[in-house]
Amino acid sequence: MFLRQLEPRTGRTTAEVVKFALWPIAIMTVLHRVLVKAVNGFRTDDFKPVYEAALAFLNHRPVYIANFNWVDPHYLYPPSGTLLIAPIALIDPERSRWLFILVNAAAVIIAGYLLLKMFNLALDSVAAPILLFAMFATETVTNTLVFTNINGLVLLGEVAFMYLLLRKKDAWSGVALGLTFAVKPVLWPLLLLPLVSKQWKSIVTAIGIPVILTAIAWPLSADPMDFVHRTAPYLMESRDYFNSAIVGNGAYYGLPDLLILALRALFGVMVLVSLWLLYRYYRDDQLFFVTTASGVLMTAAFLLGSLGQMYYSMILFPLLMSVVLRNSVMRNWPAWLAVYGFMSYDSWLSGRFPAAGRAAEYMKTTLGWSLLLMVIFAVLVARYLTAKRENRLDDGIDPAFVVREPARVAVG
Repeated sequence: MFLRQLEPRTGRTTAEVVKFALWPIAIMTVLHRVLVKAVNGFRTDDFKPVYEAALAFLNHRPVYIANFNWVDPHYLYPPSGTLLIAPIALIDPERSRWLFILVNAAAVIIAGYLLLKMFNLALDSVAAPILLFAMFATETVTNTLVFTNINGLVLLGEVAFMYLLLRKKDAWSGVALGLTFAVKPVLWPLLLLPLVSKQWKSIVTAIGIPVILTAIAWPLSADPMDFVHRTAPYLMESRDYFNSAIVGNGAYYGLPDLLILALRALFGVMVLVSLWLLYRYYRDDQLFFVTTASGVLMTAAFLLGSLGQMYYSMILFPLLMSVVLRNSVMRNWPAWLAVYGFMSYDSWLSGRFPAAGRAAEYMKTTLGWSLLLMVIFAVLVARYLTAKRENRLDDGIDPAFVVREPARVAVG
């Protein structure tokens, strides 16, 4: 009788078996990434310049003193961001770094929970352990924790913004987005979402939060104008190292400027066509529209902008999660080949084939983002042409099998 009580519960359905298998794997992966890889650190340290800037701010010393001739991590946050991160310097650097790692890991987990809620998926569904494992197995989450930067909190701000926007909590959705703008305005393209849905309060608070925080931080900073004169111009430049944008890889491989411009223009046209089709035919399908349009906007920003780094890809989690929707643009194998390119933690550097391995390693993110935009463009254009040929554009451009059975989220 005693031994029978100790017997582990046996899965009786496929869903139970999957959950029993994946929950321990997912939890142990999270613990490994946080307690081993992140604490150990590797290659670069994004946290050190942030801590030093916070300490300088608290002691009213100059913050924007980085030498941009070096490739070491620089402090690039605006005064509003310096104000928000200043408390990290109230304790010693080592414990502060550990705390920063834990906060970002928690932010990723909370963002995952909000994604489940956005798609009407429960914590006891098979999606929960799959999502947790998938997030922490990626390069983007792993290196965010290992390098100890703020991307986990940016992801949480993005997902909270979407979650609240979809629930018509307009002002609060803008607060979530505005807090990310105050530190790292990488999500600025997402302002298009409340703009097209005319949720004006979201735009007002998203812009107002960083403005207010800047007004508070400016007189407290020793050198706020140096951000304007030194750091801001550097942020506008493209560089040929640690840069997976077209312009960065193009410069690294010595491509002609005209070819780089042509590639950016070509993908720019794809992005505009995709966004038009999404707006024209999907803006009333809010969950699909928000998650898909955000993916197009952010991938375009990474690929076509002046700087795109692989671990920015965390911002694409809502698009990837949309695969559970029946009309998702992610339900095909080329889309997930693209995802491998910018999410996989695999290194393609090869001692046996150094040139080919280096090219694969340096190009995989650029090719992954490029392929993703091409897939979304191709899927949407094919749907449009098919619906036009079948004279059903007035009813939308969803595939016939989706039209016959209304789109819904699988909650297995």
